[in-house]
Amino acid sequence: MECNPPGKGTMTLTEVISVGIGGMVGGGIFAVLGLSVALAGGAAPIAFAIAGVIAFLTAVSYSKLATALPSSGGTVTYLNCAFGTGIVAGGLNVLLWLSYVVMLALYASAFGSYFLALFPAMSGPQIPTAGVILLFTGLNALSAGAVGRAEEIIVGIKVLILVGFVVIAFPTVEPARVALSTWASPLSIVGGGMVIFLAFEGFELIANTAEDIVDGKRNLPRAFLISVSSVIVLYVAIAVVTVGTLDLSAISAASDFALAAAARPILGQAGFTIIAIAALLSTSSAINATLYGSARLTYGIARSGELPAMLENKVRGQPVEGLLVTAGLTLVVALGLDLSRIATIGSAGFLVIFAAVNIANVRLRAMTGTSRWLPIGTTVACLAALVALLIEVGRSDLGAVFIVAGLGIGSFAVEAAYRRSTGRTIRSLLPLENHHPG
Repeated sequence: MECNPPGKGTMTLTEVISVGIGGMVGGGIFAVLGLSVALAGGAAPIAFAIAGVIAFLTAVSYSKLATALPSSGGTVTYLNCAFGTGIVAGGLNVLLWLSYVVMLALYASAFGSYFLALFPAMSGPQIPTAGVILLFTGLNALSAGAVGRAEEIIVGIKVLILVGFVVIAFPTVEPARVALSTWASPLSIVGGGMVIFLAFEGFELIANTAEDIVDGKRNLPRAFLISVSSVIVLYVAIAVVTVGTLDLSAISAASDFALAAAARPILGQAGFTIIAIAALLSTSSAINATLYGSARLTYGIARSGELPAMLENKVRGQPVEGLLVTAGLTLVVALGLDLSRIATIGSAGFLVIFAAVNIANVRLRAMTGTSRWLPIGTTVACLAALVALLIEVGRSDLGAVFIVAGLGIGSFAVEAAYRRSTGRTIRSLLPLENHHPG
């Protein structure tokens, strides 16, 4: 993984901000809004804000690392640089890959739920859930570039629909629905925020543009902070509109497609249909983009020696074997777990990864030029939020907590067993002594 000085490419600040916003405003907001409201009640906007603050502070660490270590490897590069060639970096990178698998399963499950809401005559969401995974796996294997060209258009459409919905619906918000009396307990509010934390995770895609952005030293930090700030405002506004126009009981009853349900009282069946179609577009584009990225993530991790060498193979220039393995695991998760568990597992995984990235910023602070206290504080916030999430979810679904623990422990155990059996170690680690900020 070689690094080039930031700012040698042609991507503008606006284009990179679009990458960040597109990565965040994917399927997450459509999938987990109802779950967050179920936990936080009328305080759902506060829950979104809490999750947003943690994402924003983590984005600061990403901006420092991306500027000092500009590499298309992004998170993998930072973890390998900070933690060396041992099991820690390997286990974290496997956990990162598995967290992307969970994200894919979340998007596919949300697609199935919204498809069923539009076509209730279907017997269940399993067929559309599996179908959308198989469709985009095939398209990525055959011609990922053709599908990728539609991403910017889809991102623009879904953001326009969401902003339009907020503008139209905001005047109808009833303050009593978001009054203090409707709020859940403080722990439940934090838990509700952490369930939807994975709706913010896409901002780290900006790190992968570090070699391609114009004037990276100046524009990378701006891209991170502007994109995350914009999405925080959008998400909080969506949460206000949803809980301010729809009874909590109605949101709970339609938790898998809460955003579409919130549009119905304001815009009628046409509003429900428009939001549901936007959800299908959004989750589809998120599946396509995440499959594309995770297949290449798998390829990169395998090349560094942390996954089996077979995943390094390419067919017609595409990392097809990694794509197929990722898609197969996604099918298992999407069809084997309900939406609530998938959201919990995904958010927990990324809280751990983001805590590790903040620690990486501390360990590499001589290169990033950052103060140690902000990333340390953000690490503590990520881990405290993880504990709050597991406590809150564990009250009603202890099995989800065990699955999260199994995912974390399993990532490191599999990495350790794999290394012992094959003798492979991390290679292509960035030579830190040869790289300096700027």
